[in-house]
Amino acid sequence: MNRFEQSVRQYLGQDLTAAEVATIQVNLGLRCNLQCRHCHVEGSPRRPEVMSWATMEKVLKLAGRLPGRQLDLTGGAPELNPHFRRFVVALRRAGHPVQVRTNLTVFFEPGQEDLPEFYRDHQVRLVASLPCYREGNVEAQRGAGVYQQSIAALRRLNGLGYGRTTELPLGLVYNPGGAFLPPGQAGLEEDYRQELDARFGVVFTQLLTLTNMPIGRFMDELDRQAKGAGYRTLLEESFNPHTVAGLMCRHQICVAWDGTLADCDFNLALGLGLAGGLPRHIDELDPARLAGRPIVTGEHCFGCTAGCGSSCGGALVA
Repeated sequence: MNRFEQSVRQYLGQDLTAAEVATIQVNLGLRCNLQCRHCHVEGSPRRPEVMSWATMEKVLKLAGRLPGRQLDLTGGAPELNPHFRRFVVALRRAGHPVQVRTNLTVFFEPGQEDLPEFYRDHQVRLVASLPCYREGNVEAQRGAGVYQQSIAALRRLNGLGYGRTTELPLGLVYNPGGAFLPPGQAGLEEDYRQELDARFGVVFTQLLTLTNMPIGRFMDELDRQAKGAGYRTLLEESFNPHTVAGLMCRHQICVAWDGTLADCDFNLALGLGLAGGLPRHIDELDPARLAGRPIVTGEHCFGCTAGCGSSCGGALVA
């Protein structure tokens, strides 16, 4: 039993288990036009891994057996998968809500110039990375020129109705630039609104604050700076039992680019599949077995329960 399991058992009196699936998160590949310092899947332009259409068809079949669930598409830059648009169209025709996690700068890649209109036409929900409202902080994490491209993309999305109508929600994602927890989500959201509106006329639906997980490039960098152990200790000592009910692993199933399964995208990155006795690949999955399954955990899970908590939907408690 790892220390995270011990903390959860002390609070719940039992191990962590899944509730009904509300979201099917699909990682369409590790190829990305950026190479961000905090990326837990270590995406980059050089990564060849992308989901095949054959695997997408299996996801469509799974989604058909879980009607009404949201499909949450991520990567890498999910848009760089060659079958991306075909997949989105198929999901929407089948009646599934679709959310895409976009880095915004992908709109400026060759062949992607009409992505905003594609998103609008298919009423795709967007969650966009903007790790700070200040240019220097963004570019320290994501690279030179990213901030201005991101602002241009947001203004274009606003012009199409994103962030202005309930049908076209636009979430922004903040993550810390160092070995510390995010500030309160509500207060930081107000700062984002004031800065982005005053400087650029940009509006958005909501801000999501995410804690950097102690894995991937972010943790490699902290370890090089001899800060890794301190960050792990911070996460563990900041364990908040009130976040446990809302943990994303309890309400979703994740499918990797190659069809392997996990409780969350972080477990996918670490190669941690579903609990013993459950299938490791979408080919063998029985959706009826997902609710009530034991969740696979590790000490990295303290990243989701520290402070106000962190999930793909932002903070878990106020």
